[in-house]
Amino acid sequence: MPSIAKPIAKHPTLQKNALGLTIRDYEGSMSTLCAGCGHDSVTAGIIRALWELSTPPHRVAKLSGIGCSSKTPTYFVGGAHGFNSAHGRMPAIAGGAVAANRDLTYIGISGDGDSLSIGLGQLCHAIRRNLRMVYVIENNGVYGLTKGQFSASSDIGSKSKRGEANLMAPIDPVSMALSIGATFVARSFSGDKEQLVPILKAAFSHKGFALIDVISPCVTFNDHKGSTKSYLYTRQHAMRATQTDFVPPQHEILAAIGTNGATAVTMHDGSVIQFKQVPKGYDPTNRASVMRFLDEHRASNQIVTGLLYVDPNSSDIHEMKQTSETPLRDLPYDVLCPGSAALEKLQEEYR
Repeated sequence: MPSIAKPIAKHPTLQKNALGLTIRDYEGSMSTLCAGCGHDSVTAGIIRALWELSTPPHRVAKLSGIGCSSKTPTYFVGGAHGFNSAHGRMPAIAGGAVAANRDLTYIGISGDGDSLSIGLGQLCHAIRRNLRMVYVIENNGVYGLTKGQFSASSDIGSKSKRGEANLMAPIDPVSMALSIGATFVARSFSGDKEQLVPILKAAFSHKGFALIDVISPCVTFNDHKGSTKSYLYTRQHAMRATQTDFVPPQHEILAAIGTNGATAVTMHDGSVIQFKQVPKGYDPTNRASVMRFLDEHRASNQIVTGLLYVDPNSSDIHEMKQTSETPLRDLPYDVLCPGSAALEKLQEEYR
């Protein structure tokens, strides 16, 4: 079913950001997903985060693979660059785009099927290369387009709509990302925009690969009794490890800092993420302790949410590879292709 264009009329009282744009300028086509789908709430969070950050829409690049989640980029920032890739192959396309133009804001939208099954290897290498992008997994525990089979993130014992129980152990994208060196890892719930929007804003400021696993219930195939990815189950078992406020550099603070103390993490661009200490003593910069914390609470069926881990000294792929500060797309042809003499000189070094 094709997407439907939204009317262009805007209410004259809509607030404008630093670019003079309203939140309507960050919308896309009307959603054709099922009414009540958690993915649409994620879309709303992305729109809000980009608008509040005053991100120029034409400087955004949005990418996706295949699945219900991969329709999401159609529904935000209609004026952005976009590419819908093959199933599970979005990270490779993102890698090429990041290499060619380092100056865009990259956001990849994927699902638990797209990322944790056919695209698992692609995701792992994007993490270890530390591509500078925000990677959102809209995690609903099922294959929605093919009528609700269990996905690789389905919990043991979770029941399908037909009543059968899943017997296979799930792949947890958060634990996997931490184990292979991810520099920004967060989990949230599509029904909690108050938490999701600041996490997204922090992710957009991170210098490296920012993974956000969003529990996003499928209202058609996975929102019934017995599912561990339903709205009710997630609300009953969610536990906030951190409550995140994002403070843009050189701007008024947008959210009050709690009186119970905070851990401040300064990003390379001067932005500051404030972590209220919930629970007391939680250190989002200690990878080993974060992994232990997640393991302890997974055993009691608690879904830990918040900005779980961040490396404030992260080096993205451009720093690691010492690439040109000028995006490759902006380099003149004679620099990109210096000719046969330069090639001969290079080859002499290997003889």
